[in-house]
Amino acid sequence: MSETKTVTIEREFAHPPEKLWRALTQPHLISEWLMKNDFKLELGHRFTLRGEWGGVLDCEVLEIEPHKTLAYTWNFEHEDAAYALQSTVTFTLTPTRTGTHLRMEQAGFRSDQKQAFGGAHAGWKQFFDKLDGVLAQAE
Repeated sequence: MSETKTVTIEREFAHPPEKLWRALTQPHLISEWLMKNDFKLELGHRFTLRGEWGGVLDCEVLEIEPHKTLAYTWNFEHEDAAYALQSTVTFTLTPTRTGTHLRMEQAGFRSDQKQAFGGAHAGWKQFFDKLDGVLAQAE
């Protein structure tokens, strides 16, 4: 099997892990910062993420450790193999003195997927910017 690459984005949020966890796991909040979805916080739950660009991602919840870790598959079918992607997204929350350190890893990019890898790197930064705004508004 060929080696794969991982996009890793880390950011400090000035909110407690419980608040960040809600934004990562409540469908209406996920819709505000990531994509429309039918997510349920249940191990093995299969759900879809629907991008504004028309793409649909097939996902399955792989790991749940409340307020600490959330992982799910992130699979995108595409006729062009350079864009098709089978990956795993893992969020890790660590409490800090001033809030929460969030680490997101998206693993599974093949070496021939440079554009998808770069797009994911830029895309997650934008998602985290939106997440910061959702957290600022949410109670």
